[in-house]
Amino acid sequence: MTTRRNFLKQTAITATGLGLLNVIPNRLYGNILGANEKLTCGLIGANGMGMANLRAFLALPNTACAAICDVDQNVLNNRIADTEKIQGFKPEGYADFRKMLENKDIDVVIIGTPDHWHCLQYVYAAQAGKDIYCEKPLANSVAETTIMEQAAKRYNVVTQVGMWQRSDPHWRDAVEFVHSGKLGKIRTVRTWSYQGWMGSVPVRPDAPVPAGVDYDMWLGPAPLKPFNPSRFHFTFRWFWDYAGGMMTDWGVHIVDYALFGMNAQGPKSVMSMGGKFAYPDDACETPDTQQALYEFDGFTMLWDHGIGIDGGYYGRTHGVGFVGNNGTLVVDRGGWEVIPEYKNNKPEMERIELQKSTGKGLELHMKNFIDCVKDRSLTPNADIETAGNTARVAHLGNVAFKTGRRLYWDNNEREFINDKEANSLLKPNYRKPWAFPKV
Repeated sequence: MTTRRNFLKQTAITATGLGLLNVIPNRLYGNILGANEKLTCGLIGANGMGMANLRAFLALPNTACAAICDVDQNVLNNRIADTEKIQGFKPEGYADFRKMLENKDIDVVIIGTPDHWHCLQYVYAAQAGKDIYCEKPLANSVAETTIMEQAAKRYNVVTQVGMWQRSDPHWRDAVEFVHSGKLGKIRTVRTWSYQGWMGSVPVRPDAPVPAGVDYDMWLGPAPLKPFNPSRFHFTFRWFWDYAGGMMTDWGVHIVDYALFGMNAQGPKSVMSMGGKFAYPDDACETPDTQQALYEFDGFTMLWDHGIGIDGGYYGRTHGVGFVGNNGTLVVDRGGWEVIPEYKNNKPEMERIELQKSTGKGLELHMKNFIDCVKDRSLTPNADIETAGNTARVAHLGNVAFKTGRRLYWDNNEREFINDKEANSLLKPNYRKPWAFPKV
């Protein structure tokens, strides 16, 4: 019997021998694979969104989890037990993702690790012929997004990135309204995230590595530093070695829809300012308060975030505001509405009351991914080109913050214009023995 994995393996071997790996038409796969064939996944990084993504995967029909990999044995044991309850049998456990990728029964890999690991694990998984669901942001640097895009193309893998709002109907409806032109000329787009539930991360002394944690593997390509509990698990987000703070955490979700609504790629220029104004003495490195202003052809985009307070725009803790001459469309995870402009006490357009969310974005996003794996003529809603563009725009805001000046961007060359210092911040230096991947 021809199974999906046997077909892909044989096709890849034949194509490699003929030098045709990069030109196999995707529609070829869709004509052969059965829509009801079971897909088997392996999860890398199971402590947070990785497990949420796995639950969404297993909630869909004809799915199974064969393996889970995590460098924290305590997390690994718990997630294996959780998964057994869901599907009735235990997945295999791994501490080294490379070993897991050798498992020929795995069709799909879910990457839920900290940002600094995404690039290497993605490239390894693509080379192993696995389709990939990768948490957002796509990568922890501009250069990594480029190499991941190249890997996706060379190894012909389906990629969905965890910007699940791309599959949420009310977000898509909001963009459809923006594209209708009814708002009039859109002159600026406001994007923001004010998260009052996020507080200060305390300064803690370095400590022994917890029992069961492979800390060297957790660090991976990041610089070697003593173990510190404030830099571990969820709060890795606020340290430059591993992530980009709110700008690339919530920012990737929110900025993505600004770019979607405006059909925009990279900006012409960017400037950013902010700092640790709320919690100047806590453990975090990334700013708790930050604004980034992007210049595009015909409009500007503002990113604005604040940790520890909920004072966002239009009475919302997060969202996108498309500011047009006739009115402003505001959208967040709860829904969208249109607030008209008034001239001479008359509205320029009809007010649209709140259109509420169904709250099923992640589930629909995972279904979209599986549909695309089974029918390769389809394009994922958050494919690698979309996610790469959004991640780059967010990272540009952080580079501007670090340099403290306005930077001019060449989107075709993916570098700043005549700025060696800024360009030096586009690519990370990997810690040996890990090396920046080549494709």
